[in-house]
Amino acid sequence: MADEDPGHIAALVLAGGRARRLGGADKPGITIAGRSLLASVTAAALDAGASRVVVVGPARAEVTGARVLFAIESPPGAGPVPALRAGLAHVSEPWLFLLAADLPFLSSACLEKVRRAAKDAVAGALVTDREGRPQWLLSCWRTGPISTALDEYGGGSLGGLLAPLHPAQVAIGTEPGQPPPWLDCDTAEDLAAARAFAERDNKEGTR
Repeated sequence: MADEDPGHIAALVLAGGRARRLGGADKPGITIAGRSLLASVTAAALDAGASRVVVVGPARAEVTGARVLFAIESPPGAGPVPALRAGLAHVSEPWLFLLAADLPFLSSACLEKVRRAAKDAVAGALVTDREGRPQWLLSCWRTGPISTALDEYGGGSLGGLLAPLHPAQVAIGTEPGQPPPWLDCDTAEDLAAARAFAERDNKEGTR
């Protein structure tokens, strides 16, 4: 079937938040191990077979290429649901990855596992963390159900929009001491932890 082909999935990356808990920092542009957070997420999505990546947020020089498109929600910074609407307007593929822009340890293997689970679900699948909490911005969906849900939804909560679609839940195991793919960088403490993981991995890789 055409929609089973990896070339028929897009990635939609929400990168327009205001990073209040990081003092308004340019979060997608923060670098870890020499690469911006957004560049890491974009690379993982492309490696997982995304035919293109739609980034909802300001255009950035470090993420370019024919398969990368930038869009802006109206007004900018309006929240994840308006951002999803703005990005979805540029998606024609029958599948999409829905991702946050601040996941430095996201891998193509993780995304491929979520997509396999999504194929067996009615609408999609998402990763859950160690406590079983849904990671709405680490997920894979059929585009049709997402579009229909947006047409019928008037709220501003991403969970409020997506939970009624009853996505499959995917637990991703990690080796002891390794960072999980859902580790995001919302706070200074999160960022310090991510950099500590990256520095340790770099040291181990040079031994």
